[in-house]
Amino acid sequence: MEAFRKRFFGCEGNELKNSFIAVEEKGPAGLVFGGIKDYQGIKTMRCGALCIIPDYRGKGIADELFYLHKERAISEGCSQMMLETIVGNDRAMNFYKKHGYEKVYDLQYFKLSDLSNLKHLDKKHYIRPIDFNGLEESRELMGDVHINWQNDFPYIERSEGQHNYGAFDGDKLIGILSINEFGRINLIWVDRKYRGKGIAASLLSGAAERLNLIKLGASFPNNYALYGFYKKLGFEKEKIEQYEMYLPL
Repeated sequence: MEAFRKRFFGCEGNELKNSFIAVEEKGPAGLVFGGIKDYQGIKTMRCGALCIIPDYRGKGIADELFYLHKERAISEGCSQMMLETIVGNDRAMNFYKKHGYEKVYDLQYFKLSDLSNLKHLDKKHYIRPIDFNGLEESRELMGDVHINWQNDFPYIERSEGQHNYGAFDGDKLIGILSINEFGRINLIWVDRKYRGKGIAASLLSGAAERLNLIKLGASFPNNYALYGFYKKLGFEKEKIEQYEMYLPL
């Protein structure tokens, strides 16, 4: 239960004050988790979970929960709502579309089990661990790049077992990596002027060596540069995919 609380009301950013539960005499029938933050400059309500106990499905409970979810977003001054849903879950997709959501981004998942392709290291630039403040400095350097909710800086800051690394040209930060103790990559970025020099692969290789990792995993939304980078290193696309869906308010 503690692990559940830490995840859904920790790094995921859900808040009890923005969540609702449907209850009847025998107990809970369904719930919706909500979390609000300034997401890439826009005050956003995210649906972190929506579930209805099977015996209560088809009775309008999900609609009532979503109505409360939306009303809270409006009352809190949010400009948009968003959520992620698994590709192939047509029932969920149709439900969200009925409530006005539209698919905007595709979320893809990749994995790498053979780390031997990471052995070619960049020797010209210094790579070292950095704290979260150092990592956050890179946000403005990235420009207007879309980062999905579960890879964003607030998620990283709240996550346990997270390790951050920076690549430097002298004192200048030119690349970053945020990865957890199990090899899940949240962020990897290299300054456009320094790309194609093996810096990103070196960040991954250094982290894998320091953390004794035997596999890596990554997820990201619509980004051809990242897609090409991961494919070149031998990452394989996983079967699971998600959509990011949005509803302007």
